Amino acid sequence: MGDPWVATTKTNMDCIFCKIIAGESSAQILYRDDLVTAFRDTHPIAPSHILIVTNRHIDSVNELQPEDESLVGHMVMVAKHLAAQQGIAESGYRLIVNTGAHGGQTVFHIHLHLIGGRLARVVVPVPAW
Repeated sequence: MGDPWVATTKTNMDCIFCKIIAGESSAQILYRDDLVTAFRDTHPIAPSHILIVTNRHIDSVNELQPEDESLVGHMVMVAKHLAAQQGIAESGYRLIVNTGAHGGQTVFHIHLHLIGGRLARVVVPVPAW
C-alpha cells in the first residue's frame, strides 16, 4: 500500500475523492450539496455502505479548524437523511471516521462512513493492563 506519510502529502489533484467531486472519476452519487458529496463505497462491508465526503479537501479530522464545526455537523445530518432514504434508520447504522494510518484511514480526505443493513458485529478488545 505504500508509505502513509506519502499519501498525506499528495495534492488535491492526486485525491480520488477530489476527482469524484470534480466529476473526473465515476461514483454512484447519492447526495450532493455545496458542502458535501455522498456516494456508495466501491468496497462495501455491509449492504449499505456510503461515504460522505467534504467538497473542500481536508486531509483528516486532525486538520479540522474551529470554523469547520458546522461542516462536521452537516456531514452527520446528511448521514441521518441518507439512512432514512436507504431504509436503515429504524434498524440502526454505524457512523465511522478513520483518522490517520493507525486509525485505518486509507484515503486522506476526511470522510464519514455510513454503514448498515445488517446486524453489526462489533468486537471490543480487552485491555492487557
